[in-house]
Amino acid sequence: MITPDLRGHTVLALHAHPDDESIFTGITLRRLAEAGARTVLVVATAGELGESRVPLQVGETVPERRVAELERAAELLGVSRLVLLGHRDSGLPGWPSGHHARAFSAADPVRLARTVAELADDEGAGTLIHDDEHGIYGHPDHRAAHRIGATAADLVGATAYRMTVDREHLHVSARDRHLVHGAARAADVAFGRVTAEITLAVGGTAEHLACKRAAIEAHASQVDPATLPAEHFAAAYGYEWYRRTGAPGVVDALGNAHLVSHASTSGTLVG
Repeated sequence: MITPDLRGHTVLALHAHPDDESIFTGITLRRLAEAGARTVLVVATAGELGESRVPLQVGETVPERRVAELERAAELLGVSRLVLLGHRDSGLPGWPSGHHARAFSAADPVRLARTVAELADDEGAGTLIHDDEHGIYGHPDHRAAHRIGATAADLVGATAYRMTVDREHLHVSARDRHLVHGAARAADVAFGRVTAEITLAVGGTAEHLACKRAAIEAHASQVDPATLPAEHFAAAYGYEWYRRTGAPGVVDALGNAHLVSHASTSGTLVG
């Protein structure tokens, strides 16, 4: 795989919760960093409503644990700067938590878009990554991340990559093996896009895939490693999918990926 020279470029990625950055953009962030790009990760909430599946330290709260896990994952992915917006997890569609005063989904999208645009402008980011219009699987915070990210990209004139998943690919190659399957069931919504709607798919080498898996596993309070079996990991997580708004940008330089072998257990991918 040829690594493009992206020195001098900055990419800002906006995510709703800790672990979204690893699940949906882990390979992309790692490859951008390896190519010399500066990556700024902006996370809206601390995932307050995600119950911890592991014991917490005495006096430790769920958001404290989740932020610590996020910091570790960001380090693994080569993130240059991590910014927390400080809003509260809104919970699933219809939950009363969506009306909380600090809920991300209830926040003023224009005000937050200006905040993100100012960050992008300060950093010289010509590329923004954010959720697509469907919020990938309909979560209110992911939908909010779309509204805010899209407006921020317009404000600074940046190329926007709207993250999603290819549900046709996952149905064929990784049925019920991606975390988005369970998330969509919990929200009782559809997820992703059909292949024809997707502009770009990013993949990587076995090393990139191993880094992504380690970053997801860093979120131990939320993700059971048993749900990430090695023999199926490449099929489920070897692609990261985007719908682009604007002219081709730096993420396009990573190439349209294709899986060498859906049956492979080695995780070998090419871009």
